[in-house]
Amino acid sequence: MSQRLHEIDRASAENLLLALTDDCCTLSNLERFTESEAELRAMARTILGRYGDEATYHTNVNRPGRVPGTLDFTTPNWGYSLLSVYTEDYGLVVVTDTEVGLFWNFSDY
Repeated sequence: MSQRLHEIDRASAENLLLALTDDCCTLSNLERFTESEAELRAMARTILGRYGDEATYHTNVNRPGRVPGTLDFTTPNWGYSLLSVYTEDYGLVVVTDTEVGLFWNFSDY
């Protein structure tokens, strides 16, 4: 499993949490929501804040940014390491000393 997940920073985790609402794992779907992007980002920060400042963030999404451990949602080139039997399977794993949070999108076209 560790070969399929890699650690990302909190800002990338926030973007990923928002991107998981779209089957294409992009931020372009945010315009479909009635809330503004700022409101959606505040909601994502609230969810991630629940895990505290010591949490680590991991994903199977391969969308590397310029800085190691970051994701770049401005590029159309991305991939992921499947963790299930679905055609598309990508998500965010949040880890603390006492709990694990899983946020996932499964698509099977």
